[in-house]
Amino acid sequence: MKSKYNFFKPTGRITRRKYWILFLVFYWTNIIALVKMYEAYMLSDFISFAAFGIVLVTTIILLLIQAIKRFHDIGLDWKYALYLLIPPPINFIGFIWLGLKKGQEKANEYGESPLKTDVI
Repeated sequence: MKSKYNFFKPTGRITRRKYWILFLVFYWTNIIALVKMYEAYMLSDFISFAAFGIVLVTTIILLLIQAIKRFHDIGLDWKYALYLLIPPPINFIGFIWLGLKKGQEKANEYGESPLKTDVI
């Protein structure tokens, strides 16, 4: 059976619960990658620096994809996710707001309510 949820596509909607889980995983992965990049830079280990840089960019992209799905659940366009590219602490406030804001209970232009199909 094929799952309707596609982790890498910025389409559809996700619940606050799924967003919080993914946010915590990706945000902490970002922090760890930044620390490891700094350590690699101080040790002049440019291979590790590049590897952790790739991890950092990948998790930022995945976090933005999940944020777009939360915007869709709230009923907003993906373009609002561009505000999340503003450096911390402003973007952190936006990510927290996405986790707290209640989504639309009925279907909207971005799909059915994810409350019915949420498995996490």
